[in-house]
Amino acid sequence: MRFSATDTVALGKTGIQATRLACGTGTVGFNHSSNQAKLGIQGLADLLCAGYDQGIRFIDCADAYGTHPHVAAALKRIPREKVTILTKSWARDAAGMRSDLDRFRRELSTDYIDILLMHCLSQDDWPTRYRPVMDVLSEAKAKGLIRAHGCSCHTIGALRAAAREPWVEVDLARLNPIGSHMDADPETVVAVLREMRAAGKGIIGMKILGQGDMRHRQDEALKYALSAKVLDAFTIGAESRAEQTDLIRRIAAAAA
Repeated sequence: MRFSATDTVALGKTGIQATRLACGTGTVGFNHSSNQAKLGIQGLADLLCAGYDQGIRFIDCADAYGTHPHVAAALKRIPREKVTILTKSWARDAAGMRSDLDRFRRELSTDYIDILLMHCLSQDDWPTRYRPVMDVLSEAKAKGLIRAHGCSCHTIGALRAAAREPWVEVDLARLNPIGSHMDADPETVVAVLREMRAAGKGIIGMKILGQGDMRHRQDEALKYALSAKVLDAFTIGAESRAEQTDLIRRIAAAAA
C-alpha cells in the first residue's frame, strides 16, 4: 500500500481529519523554546506556510515550545478551517488548565483548538490524580472550545493508563525502531498502542527519528513508522524548507 505525507487520515473515532505528517515545532522543545522557535516568528511561519503549500494540513505545537505566536502568524496566511492544530499544556490543576485554555486561544489567534493534550504525563495513576484537569477539557469540548482531548505520555505506566482511560481521545506516543527516547522497547510500546487503536483512540507518533539519533537512518525510521500499523499520523519537526521537502519525498519513497 502506498502512503504519502499529505494523505488525509482519520484520527481514531474523534471525527477529526488531518494529514499523515504534522509539521512539528518542538525539536529540542522545552522552557518555551525549540529549534523551530529559534527560526523567529516570521521564519517559522514561512516554513509552516511552505508545508501547507506542499499539502501538509496538520501543525503540532505546545506551550513548552513557545511556538504559539509563530503558528498564529502562519494562520494569518492560510485558512484556519483547513488545518488541524494540536497543542499541549503542562497544567496539573483545574485553574491552570482553564487559564491555559484561554491564553492558548489568544496566543494562537483562534476561537477553537482542534486537539489539546495534557503534556508529558508520567504517573501511573494520572487519570485519578488529574481528574479535575480532565474535567476542564471535557467542559471545553462541550462548549466547542476544543474538538478533542488527550495526552502525551513519558513512562510506560502512564501510556498503559492512557490506553485504558476512556477519556483519552488522542494520544501522542513515542515510537521508533531503536527505542530511542521511548517509554519502553518498541515491541512493548506497539502492544499498548494496538490496545489504544482497538479502543478507537487517535494515535499520533512522535520521536520518529529518535530525537535525532536516527538522523542518518531516516528511511529506516520512516518505513518503521508507516509499517507498524498503530499510528494514524506522526509529527516530525523540519528546520528548513529543504529539510521539509526532503522529508515529504522520503516518506513517499519509504512507503513505496
